[in-house]
Amino acid sequence: MDVRIAVVTCSDTRSLEEDTAGQALEALIAEADWTCTGRVVVPDDEDAIAGAIVQAADADGADVVITCGGTGLSLRDVTPEATQRVCQRNVPGIAEAMRAYSMTKTRRAMLSRALCMQRGRTLVVNFPGSRKAAVESWEGVADQFEHVVHMMAGEGH
Repeated sequence: MDVRIAVVTCSDTRSLEEDTAGQALEALIAEADWTCTGRVVVPDDEDAIAGAIVQAADADGADVVITCGGTGLSLRDVTPEATQRVCQRNVPGIAEAMRAYSMTKTRRAMLSRALCMQRGRTLVVNFPGSRKAAVESWEGVADQFEHVVHMMAGEGH
C-alpha cells in the first residue's frame, strides 16, 4: 500500500538545502516505497506551521504529515500548539511510543512536547528537528503508518 507523507520542517535557521532531518525523512519515505507529497521549511511561527499542515493535509492529500522541529522547550518551539489548532483528535500513543523508543537512546527524549493528532483522514506527527532524533522517531513509529491509513479510511483492523 502506498502511504502519502508530507514533511514540514519548522525552523528559523534552516533552509530547504540545510534541512538534514527533512532530507533523511524523505529518503526513509522512499526506502519504504511510499510517496513524499512534498517537503517544505517554514519558520517557527504558529500561523506558518498551521498553514503548512493544512496545505499538506487538505490540498496536497497527504495521509501523514510529519512536522520536524519546534517540539522542545524554547519559547519559539510552537509546533505542538500549531498542530492542536488545526487538528481535531488526539492520538497520544504514537507520541508516547516515539518518546519511549527515543528514551532508549537519550534521556533527553523526555523533554519533547511532540504530539500526534488527526486532521480528518490525515495523521499529523510531530518529530524532533535534529536529523538523529527524527530518524529515531521514524524507527519508533513508521511501521504503524499503513495500518493508520487503513483505519482512517474506515477499513477497520
